[in-house]
Amino acid sequence: MENYIWEKQRWIDSFKEKNCICFGVNSHNKGSIRELINFVRARIKELKAGDSGHTATVMLVGIPNVGKSAIANAMHQIGRISAEGMARLFILLAEGMIFIYIRKPSLHPGDTKDIRSYKIASHPNIYVLDTPGILFPEIADAHAASNLALTGAIKDSLVGECALAQYFLSVLNSNEEYKKWESLSGHAKENSAQKRGQYPSDHTQDFVVWDVRRTLFETISSFGRRCLEEEVEMGRLIELQFAALHEDFRIPADDTDGYRTVALKLLNLFRTGRLGRYTLDPIPQVSDDHSSIHPPNISPSDFPSQNI
Repeated sequence: MENYIWEKQRWIDSFKEKNCICFGVNSHNKGSIRELINFVRARIKELKAGDSGHTATVMLVGIPNVGKSAIANAMHQIGRISAEGMARLFILLAEGMIFIYIRKPSLHPGDTKDIRSYKIASHPNIYVLDTPGILFPEIADAHAASNLALTGAIKDSLVGECALAQYFLSVLNSNEEYKKWESLSGHAKENSAQKRGQYPSDHTQDFVVWDVRRTLFETISSFGRRCLEEEVEMGRLIELQFAALHEDFRIPADDTDGYRTVALKLLNLFRTGRLGRYTLDPIPQVSDDHSSIHPPNISPSDFPSQNI
C-alpha cells in the first residue's frame, strides 16, 4: 500500500477511535461522489427520522485553498446527474460538518468570498453551503504554519517562496516517495537535451519532470538516510539540489533570480502531484520532534486576519 494511502487510513482510524463519523471520497470518480451523497442523505435521515418532507443543509468548512468549492460543485453536478467531479479530495464528515483534509490546489487561496448554496439531492431536499476558508487568528506552531503555507492556505509571498521550497525538499528528502524514481537513475539525458530548445520555459513537460525526479533521487541517494538526520547535512543536500535543478529547469546561468525561479517551479510540481503524494500531518506521536524537517521561520503576524 502506498504511504499516503496508509497515512490516510490511519487518520480515518484515528477519527473513528474518537467516535467521529468518517468517510473517504475521490471526487474524480462519479461513483465515489454518489456514495458520498448517499452517505450524507442516510446521515440526515437518521437525524430527521419520520420527517420525509424536510429540507436539510450541510455546511462545507475548511482552511483556505483546499478545494471546498470543487467538492461542492462535484456534489451538485453528480446530484443533478450532470458533469463529472472536478477534484480529488479526502473528506471527513463529523457530527454533521464536512472537514476537508487533503486538498487539490487551485490558483490562489481565498477564491471563495461569500457563502453559496448548491442543491445536491432530493427526497429529502439537501443543500450544501460552500463557505470561505477559515484559519485560527494565530498559529503559533511553526510546523503547522509551514504545512499550511506549503498547501497554499496562505500566500507564498508571506513566507517566502525560497524558504517554502526548501521546506518542501526537507519533507521530500525525509520521505520514501523518491525511491519510486530509481528506474530513472543513470539514464542519459540525450532525449531531454534534444528537446530543450522546444519549450525551454515549460517545466511541466514530462521529460523535464523526469529530469527533476532523477536529480532528486540521485542527490538523496548520494547522502544516505542516516546523514539526513543531521540538520547540517540536510541543509547541504538542499543546496546541492537547488544547484542541480537549475539545469533541469533550463534556467539560464545569467538569471539573477534563478534560485527563486527554481523554488516557484518546484512548488508548482509538488502542488500538481508531479513529485509524489505526501501526508504532511502524520498521526501525532508522543515524542514527535519532526526529525530533521525544519520549517521556515514564520511569525503568526505573517498570516492574514481577514479575506482568507
